Amino acid sequence: MKKIVVVGGGAAGMMAAARCGRAGCSVTLLEKNEKLGKKLFITGKGRCNLTNACDVSELFSHVVSNKKFLYSAFYSFSNEDTLDFFHSLGLRTKTERGNRVFPCSDKSSDVIRALSGECERLGVKIRLRTPAVGLVIEEGRAVGVRLSDSEVLDADCVILATGGVSYPGTGASDQGLRMAESCGHSIQPLRPGLTGILAEGDIPKKLQGLTVKNCALFICDEGKQKKKWFEGFGEVLFTHYGVSGPLILSASSRIGDRLGEAPMVLHMDLKPGLDREQLDRRILRDFSGFPNLDVKNALVHLLPASMIPVILSVSGIAGNKKVNQVSREERRRLCDRLKDFTLVLTGLRDLEEAIITRGGVSVREVDSSTMESRLVQGLYFAGEMLDVDALTGGFNLQIAWSTGCLAGASASGEL
Repeated sequence: MKKIVVVGGGAAGMMAAARCGRAGCSVTLLEKNEKLGKKLFITGKGRCNLTNACDVSELFSHVVSNKKFLYSAFYSFSNEDTLDFFHSLGLRTKTERGNRVFPCSDKSSDVIRALSGECERLGVKIRLRTPAVGLVIEEGRAVGVRLSDSEVLDADCVILATGGVSYPGTGASDQGLRMAESCGHSIQPLRPGLTGILAEGDIPKKLQGLTVKNCALFICDEGKQKKKWFEGFGEVLFTHYGVSGPLILSASSRIGDRLGEAPMVLHMDLKPGLDREQLDRRILRDFSGFPNLDVKNALVHLLPASMIPVILSVSGIAGNKKVNQVSREERRRLCDRLKDFTLVLTGLRDLEEAIITRGGVSVREVDSSTMESRLVQGLYFAGEMLDVDALTGGFNLQIAWSTGCLAGASASGEL
């Protein structure tokens, strides 16, 4: 019976262990925390957006880094396979806006329970509070794992699935990456992915806590070409440091590397359903019934209360100016700001606060068809510790399921 040690009890690690267990291997799953799936527990605000129900071919368009590397992984264990797998374990799911898939219970604990229960059913030996600190390599092959208490676990194959370094409160660390580096693997620089973006000025703080829905936006540099690096439609959340929300999280992974080189500008269309003429007519209609009202009180049906003084300020209109005194030029400026509300973006939030870690084990040193190291035989990688990442919507967890399953199938000898 083939002996396999899986290091890391997160999404990719549990999937890899289950896959090896189904192949009849003797599997030991090591997790340094007191329970499995600690980071998985908080994903999707505790609801666990476990995959995306788009066509499998569309998965690649949502991958930010090294999408070609995931070709074999996605097609050998697709999002449809993921759903079939969890349904077979009794987990009921539902599909929401954007094809995002959640458990019907809205509880990430049910996803963890299904996976860990399958591992237990298959006889996987789960060792909690058991940190791995090193690999045992003999003649270019991984033959075991060294634990923090110096115990050595012999293995025919080792799967590293220790995740990224964001959310250190869940036990995340670079230990697995250091283990990979110790046997010759290159580690691509670690950067925050799917995180909030910092902005200049005091406008974000004035709007802190406000979520603007149905907003069209694009982000561009300020060079001569003013090239758009990201555009989308959705929600924007203003925070004390800048902006966040699903749309901004995805933008952060697209523009993060360039944002580190120079500031960029966020352009928001707060009323994308109206062109400028239609918007002006709408404002005139709101004004017409209250000619003697302060303009700040005449916009309550057009904008959230906290945004009115900010918009008026950037439009150069005094809030206590009477409606019947607002000039055509001032209305034009108001329309301009509503159709193009801008913030200067200066950087990303710290890596520790990011949802995912970008960077990791260089995919050039990993066989994409098996997830086996090209440098060390019998050593496999899965999940977030690889230099692959994607946008929000369940795509990063799909990477974990797909690479974990492929690593498990390969290590167990079923490929």
